[in-house]
Amino acid sequence: MTATTLTPAEHAAALKLAQRHRMRAWEPLPWLLALAYYFAFPNYLGFGTELLIWILFALSLDLALGYAGIITLGHAAFFGAGAYTVGLLAFHGIWNEPLTSLVLAAIVAGLIGLASGLVLLRTTGLTLLMLTLCTMALLEEAANLAHDYTGSFDGLPSLPIPPLLGMFEFNPLYPRTQYLYALLVLFLCFLLIRTLVYSPFGQSLTGIRENILRMPAVGAPVRLRLVLCYSISAAIAGIAGGLWAQTNAYVNLSVLGLDRAATVLIVLILGGYGRLYGAFLGAVVYMTLAHYLSKLVPNAWWQLGLGLLLVAVALFARNGMLGLGEKLQRYLRPKR
Repeated sequence: MTATTLTPAEHAAALKLAQRHRMRAWEPLPWLLALAYYFAFPNYLGFGTELLIWILFALSLDLALGYAGIITLGHAAFFGAGAYTVGLLAFHGIWNEPLTSLVLAAIVAGLIGLASGLVLLRTTGLTLLMLTLCTMALLEEAANLAHDYTGSFDGLPSLPIPPLLGMFEFNPLYPRTQYLYALLVLFLCFLLIRTLVYSPFGQSLTGIRENILRMPAVGAPVRLRLVLCYSISAAIAGIAGGLWAQTNAYVNLSVLGLDRAATVLIVLILGGYGRLYGAFLGAVVYMTLAHYLSKLVPNAWWQLGLGLLLVAVALFARNGMLGLGEKLQRYLRPKR
């Protein structure tokens, strides 16, 4: 037997992995709908841009929580790090070119994720949850204390964002460039995440999530892969934060707040974690309900409806709306 010959079991595993990598027939549908939204709702492109950024942020959390099982409540730390990287560089006249600024935001957030992950991922469970929350709180307080640079509660207004590629203006009244720009960034990051989760690296993350004690027995460097996954997730969250700063031309302490960290967790739970497209569905449902319920009930009572929906999902659809859809599909599928 040559070195390249596969056993039947190895061949079956490789074939299964190749099939999972293959693009399914329905997967272009969300992207076609996103393009159709651009032409169908030209007056709501600001809302659409915000929605795309939330999807990207939720995808970054899904990589860490849904696939690697890293429990975190402080993912907004990386979103805020990316937003403040773009904001500080632009506001103080250091660098404001959109594409390279996003790359710098990803690098800064990824390095913070790497440094914190080396320490935090030595712990698990409730201890890890609290430490991630503390990391976010420390960054928020640091931004608050550095008033001369960050503006503290006032933030950094009117960021000078130049035209994309020197041709496409960022117009706050008609955010057409912002929407297409956010859609392109989301698509590229999604391709990266999809490639990762269906690769052997992604399969090892799933194994760590399912049984962290067994993986070292098969030679998997558990802690190294968790730290690497956490760093990549942080970098993508940093891109989402940088994109938010560029499309809004504004940064304040809200990008590092608990409210943002809790919201992205709710979005992922609603849609279904560990499923890639759960971030899409959860963000659409949450943002749409928040938009219309806040109009119907202007005070804080509109949040009660979202809370009841989240309770219903937690009780009856433990894997989110996508998980509920899969259960219904199995139930309605005729038995052979």
